[in-house]
Amino acid sequence: MKILASELKKLHGHAIAGYPFEVVGLLAGDAAAGRVTRVVPLLNERADSPRNRYVVSGLVVHRAEQALAEEGIALLGYYHSHPDHPARWSDYDRDHALPNMAYLIVAVRGADQPAPTVHETQVWRLLEDRSAMVALNFQEEE
Repeated sequence: MKILASELKKLHGHAIAGYPFEVVGLLAGDAAAGRVTRVVPLLNERADSPRNRYVVSGLVVHRAEQALAEEGIALLGYYHSHPDHPARWSDYDRDHALPNMAYLIVAVRGADQPAPTVHETQVWRLLEDRSAMVALNFQEEE
């Protein structure tokens, strides 16, 4: 998977700005090339535990996905942040994942630093049997 550097910077900015809460958004672009050309930030609507969970209403996600489809841009996956936690999937992440989608997780550290910073970024994909998620290689592209 390839991600435009400008879009990865936008995604990282969203994660830092949202710290200490999880942020969430869409990854979109060219499915045939496996190339993310657009990041669509969404609002984490979770009120009870936004530091370690996110939720977005189905209608908001549907409208965002529909807008991309109208532009001819494919939905490739989703992203979210893990504040002060590694960029590794959790059982909760796996249980809510969809097949054939990329899941980018960005680790943001801030508790032990003067300002939050991105520590790690990793992309995952759900296995067919839903038992685990496997790491995907990704690269920034100018």
